[in-house]
Amino acid sequence: MTAHVELRPADAAVFEQHRAVLLGVAYRMLGSWWDAEDVLQDAWLRWHGADRAAIADPRGWLVTVTTRLALDQLRSARHRRETYPGTWLPEPIPVGTQVGDPAETAQQRDTLSLAAMRLLERLTPPERGVYLLRETFELPYAEIADTLGLTETNARQLHRRAVERIGDDRQRFSVNDAGHRALVERFLSAAATGDRAGLQAMLAEEVTLWSDGGGKARAAVNPVVGASRVARFLAGVSAKAGDVEWWLVEVNGGPAALLRLGTRWSLMSWETDHGRLAGIQLLANPDKLRAVGLFADDRTPPAAARTAWARL
Repeated sequence: MTAHVELRPADAAVFEQHRAVLLGVAYRMLGSWWDAEDVLQDAWLRWHGADRAAIADPRGWLVTVTTRLALDQLRSARHRRETYPGTWLPEPIPVGTQVGDPAETAQQRDTLSLAAMRLLERLTPPERGVYLLRETFELPYAEIADTLGLTETNARQLHRRAVERIGDDRQRFSVNDAGHRALVERFLSAAATGDRAGLQAMLAEEVTLWSDGGGKARAAVNPVVGASRVARFLAGVSAKAGDVEWWLVEVNGGPAALLRLGTRWSLMSWETDHGRLAGIQLLANPDKLRAVGLFADDRTPPAAARTAWARL
């Protein structure tokens, strides 16, 4: 039987010091804010019960434990996502939430975008774990292998496979410049008024729209592909809603929009390619919108969700 180890204030402070990084690990692994917080609670319990005097590298130990816990949870979540009604999109991170290391590079922060989180769903749990530890934390393969209980050769193979699965789509992330803002504002205005021709002119020919209603809100069961079909879909959504309003917001460290479609809410984010919208994510599941403080019957977005574009 393991003896109880007294948790000193200094040990609790160590955990709090690394909390944002651990949340970043768990969230990237799971794509679910609520599941990530559950994993962090389990990691805290492991830390509480560990022989902390024998841990030479607390940050490394905590990242390893959190990654393994998240990997276990992701394996159990895969079946739920396979039976999910329609397309599964990641839960957005609440505005103002501190996730990750402030010293992260732009490339590392890209792995928190909603586009990147969606792409990670292509990967198996082991591939996702290796990919994130390599791309986000830039860990050497030997350390990744030790963290995930793999051989170094296997870690290299899984990373190569993950990169191949994600492919060139990794480069299609939102661009935070004035040109992008102007494009998005024109797009939202056209969407709000149901201007199908105007919408289609701003879409890449092979644009894809993913919508997630979770069986609780109207959404396309399968991705909608092609400029004409996506424009028709969005114009139809606007026509059915009647009254459409939108606000530019910051979600997952990048630009997005809150849409009020009649009495229902959606969150929209984009991927761009050569000045046109190449990917659109439309999140309407009210359970996931609660993560940014939205509920299906609200008439006005909460102040916490509204963020000036100038901050982006």
